[in-house]
Amino acid sequence: MDERGQVTAEEEPGYGIGAVARRLGVPAPTLRTWNLRYGIGPSRRSPGGHRRYDAGDLRRLEEMNRLIRAGMPAADAAREVLRAAVVPVEGRAGAPASVPPGRTDRVAERAGGGPMPVPPGRTDRHALPPFPPDPGRETFPPAPAETRPEIPTAAMLARAAVALDSQAVADWIGAALARHGVMWTWENLVLPVFETICRRQAETGASIEVEHLFSDRVLAALTRLVERPARPVNERPVLLACAEDEQHSLPVYALAAVLTTDHHVETRVLGARTPYPALADAMRRLGPAAVFVWSQISATGDPAPLASLPLLRPASRVIAGGGGWWEGLPPSVPHVTSFRDALTRISAALH
Repeated sequence: MDERGQVTAEEEPGYGIGAVARRLGVPAPTLRTWNLRYGIGPSRRSPGGHRRYDAGDLRRLEEMNRLIRAGMPAADAAREVLRAAVVPVEGRAGAPASVPPGRTDRVAERAGGGPMPVPPGRTDRHALPPFPPDPGRETFPPAPAETRPEIPTAAMLARAAVALDSQAVADWIGAALARHGVMWTWENLVLPVFETICRRQAETGASIEVEHLFSDRVLAALTRLVERPARPVNERPVLLACAEDEQHSLPVYALAAVLTTDHHVETRVLGARTPYPALADAMRRLGPAAVFVWSQISATGDPAPLASLPLLRPASRVIAGGGGWWEGLPPSVPHVTSFRDALTRISAALH
């Protein structure tokens, strides 16, 4: 690599993310977010398997950076870049690649709103079921095919997890989120892979390391999506937390990511094992419109602490989610076991 950060002919072709970040003055995590959310990222892989930016990728990134610096929100800038009529693609003798005016690859989520079955070998649930399709949600035109990483099958992703190939897991999860969104990725990739891991655990007693690696990569991908929307629809945030001692936090982050990306709802996520006094303090400081508390296993499902959460003015709607809650929830606290129910309850609290 030369002193400007450009890869030389003796090295793998294209630009690495570090070189691109230095050239544009944009942090590498921001470049990854642009790729994850909008499909504006590296279009090739080197012979060594590394993701590389080519000259066309740089032009798109430079234009997006210019628009953002001029005051345009990132989502709008991405839309402008991707809606360009012709995008030159390096390596095709200057042939243009057309960008369709709208997405054509949306996959309808299943119509049912019932609870997900418990994966074999487990006594708890990893997830809420999906929200139904939202006909009004904002979509982006897809990036040219050359810029899209391959979307794996669940079996391919499971093999990568079993091999402890964290980079492949991260790349594939990120590509699926960018192209199909949170719910498609959750239902068609994340849950089936967890079921495969659970079967291995039941059959062999092993694979804890596989579950940890896969959970970590999914959590990292979802966390990047839980940011304040450019134009949130709510004035008071939605607060999401796990019950005290509940460590299964992925469903909470998945719900927050769907609220953020599909419905432009501002959220705050406190994560796993949130002590109830800490949750109460956060409620007093934020004054949230809704408080979603997740219990996945019965050991964390004691409803009594929910009755002691502070009564605020204006009121905060407390919602209990997950299959761990015991009977005896306070009358004012609805119990939801599906993403559809959670969305309905949260939406009601925002209006």
